This record gives sequence, C-alpha cells and structure tokens, in this order.
Amino acid sequence: MQLNCDMGESFGPWQMGNDQAVMPWIDMANIACGFHASDPDTMSDTVQQAVDCGVTVGAHPGYHDKAGFGRRPIPHSPESITALVAYQVGALDAICQQHGTRVKYIKPHGALYHGMMNNPDVFEAIVIAAANMDIKPALMIQALSNNALQKKTADRYSVPLIYEAYADRAYDDHGVLVSRTLPGAVHRDSATILQQVRSLLSGEVSTISGKRLKLNADSLCVHGDNPDAIALIQQIHQIVKSPDAAP
Repeated sequence: MQLNCDMGESFGPWQMGNDQAVMPWIDMANIACGFHASDPDTMSDTVQQAVDCGVTVGAHPGYHDKAGFGRRPIPHSPESITALVAYQVGALDAICQQHGTRVKYIKPHGALYHGMMNNPDVFEAIVIAAANMDIKPALMIQALSNNALQKKTADRYSVPLIYEAYADRAYDDHGVLVSRTLPGAVHRDSATILQQVRSLLSGEVSTISGKRLKLNADSLCVHGDNPDAIALIQQIHQIVKSPDAAP
C-alpha cells in the first residue's frame, strides 16, 4: 500500500499544509498545478522536496477556482475537461523536468475528482487527456466496491488506473464516500482512523452503518495540514510499512 497526500497547495503569501514535514512519510505527492491552488514557485519547491525524499510526483489538477479551492463544480464540455487537465499536467511536468523527474500519474482534485467518479463523460475526458500525453501517466481514482465501468473505459485507451482509499473519510453502504455535508463524514478520532487503515490493508472497510465491504486499494490518501495530522501520518506509515503491524 502506497501513501499519497495532496501537496503544494500554497500560493503567494498564503500557506496551506506542512509539506516539508509530510513528505518523508509518504510515497506519492499529488502536487497542485496552479488552478485550484499553487503557483510556479510553490510547484517547483514541492517537486524538489519530492525528489529529495524519493517520492513519486503526481499531478493534482482541478477546476480554475482558487477562491473556492476547486471544490465548486464548474460546467465544462468534455473537450474543455481534456484541455483543462492537459494544460495543468503539462505545466507541472515541465517543472518536473527542471528537477530531473516526470509526472507519473494524475489525481484530479475536489469537484473535478467527484465529477470524474460520478459522470462517465468527465471520466472519459480525463482518460483521453492522459492517453495522449507522451509521459503516459496513470490515473488515480477512488476505489469502489465495483470499478468495472471505470476500468473498461481506461482499458479502451490503455491508461493504467491506481485505486485509492481514504484513511479519514467515512464510507456509505455502497462503498462511496459520505458527503462532507453530512455528520460523521470525516473521522476525527485517531483510533478510528488507524483501525480503518488496518481494515483497508486487509481489503475491507466498515461503512458508516457498520456494514463490512470489500474494497481493494493500491494507495491510501492521508492529510497533513496540522501538527496532530503529522503525528498521525507517522503512525499510519508505521502500520502500512511494518508487516507485523498489519492485521
């Protein structure tokens, strides 16, 4: 199981997250590309941190919406989605080349991520963007109880998929993340989060109603935007990387 984290989401004088403290404990950095957050200097600094720590670089493109942090859905045609993603990934990959690395995968951000998972046209538009890049990046998507539809589309364009799960988000009985607008959507208790990590390592997750679902993931998303979160990521890293700590 690989640990991934959204990174490089500061811009100008506005700071978000604690990338330097998080980077040594993760495997994959989802780096913002300037639309929902970040700027060229932040992108460059974050890529260099990833290179220094041996962390794989992924692009984290979103809607052009810094004021809403990319969490507001913005209507686009499929062709515009393809261009939106290609533009942002291309920018990050150009910066990566300045640091001797390349973008290895794409993980859409916020409303674009949810749109990808809920709208087959948006999903295909993002897959097309990935398929036409010379770097041939993988696409990171949410691990569901059944990802057959997404896999069928990705296979048609020969785009590899990375399935991710969440350590700190509640799942409903269909294997979908509970909306942030509902109570209990985000786990705050560290014991609950660590137990969910252990369950996910065994290919299962407990839903918000207590049901057990099969959920096979390649990567686990963690968040490190405060000192308590950093300590929690270190514990998650220990569980994931130590064979005798897994169930």
